[in-house]
Amino acid sequence: MQRVTNCILIENQKALLIKKPRRGWYAIPGGKMEQGETLKESVIREFGEETDLLLTNPSLIGAFTFNIFSGKTCIQEWMMFTFICRSYTGTLTSQCVEGELEWVPLDEIISLPMAEGDRSIFNHIFTSDDILYASFSYTSEYELINKNLNPTVR
Repeated sequence: MQRVTNCILIENQKALLIKKPRRGWYAIPGGKMEQGETLKESVIREFGEETDLLLTNPSLIGAFTFNIFSGKTCIQEWMMFTFICRSYTGTLTSQCVEGELEWVPLDEIISLPMAEGDRSIFNHIFTSDDILYASFSYTSEYELINKNLNPTVR
């Protein structure tokens, strides 16, 4: 099972997102955990590799499981741990191999093209300070089949 960490960095009512070239969807910067890393070590390292920014005290805001199905067969399963942070040091890179980095106004995020699970995550952080625990099921084309949110997003 793959483990992923990512972080929603917020500054001046904007969040730093990455637009992935494959689908043109926006995502939260981060990536795969390495063996032996803590969640916090992973998110700081991964976020830094994509952005050249050093997160200052990121806080866990969600823990998620994802299942990708081909028909009724689960072909991929992974976990994602999402952090939120409001301070950092460094200068944003102008070249990110993973996609285009962009500061997006918070009130525009929900309308962007993105995975429906990510939309649920943003809806949660905009309405609650509680940690969100959720599971998402997708088709192999990343169409949402089912989601189970706890606490429930309003």
